[in-house]
Amino acid sequence: MTTKTARSDRVTATREAILTTAERLFAEHGVYAVSNRQISEAAGQGNTAAVGYHFGTKADLVRAIVRKHTAEMERIRDRMVAEAGESDDPRDWIACMVRPAAEHLAALGNPTWFARFSAQVTTDPALRDIFADDALSSPSMVKTLEGLKRCLPELPPEVRAERSAMMRQLLVHMNAERERALADGTATPRQNWHDAATGMIDAIVGIWMAPVTPAS
Repeated sequence: MTTKTARSDRVTATREAILTTAERLFAEHGVYAVSNRQISEAAGQGNTAAVGYHFGTKADLVRAIVRKHTAEMERIRDRMVAEAGESDDPRDWIACMVRPAAEHLAALGNPTWFARFSAQVTTDPALRDIFADDALSSPSMVKTLEGLKRCLPELPPEVRAERSAMMRQLLVHMNAERERALADGTATPRQNWHDAATGMIDAIVGIWMAPVTPAS
């Protein structure tokens, strides 16, 4: 092994250790409650400036963690979108939103931290756009949203906006709650991630297809 290759391998290992440690600490404590120094020390780095050296700002670190996971989720969604084709069943498109995260988290084993990390980031006004930009701008997600819009009933704009917000809350926070319960060893309503995703799909379909009470 050449000196250059050995150095490259060390850099890769250091970056991975920082990403994994930061994801866990951010998930457990919140992004701004954790300092770069704490991340460096917990990742076993003697240089407390390692986070800044390898990733730059905290926002850059958050973006790197998001992209580490969304690449695999995008691959899963690509497959599902291709299978959905031109479906006019909203359930197929909602599944394209729900199942990639569930399938990815299941593959990671237990414990995982990405769902709780996502919940922390999406509730932070300074960081949530990072998550949204990556999640909503991907080609497969654009196709998913177009497919869902195509087969939803006509809804007043304010109802559509309200139900979109409800769906986002379920997508993020139900996964975070399940992940937390699994990490703590407490009971969960569903036996596995696949079944949990099925339950969430049912609930989101119900939200979109529910009747609208006329304004009084």
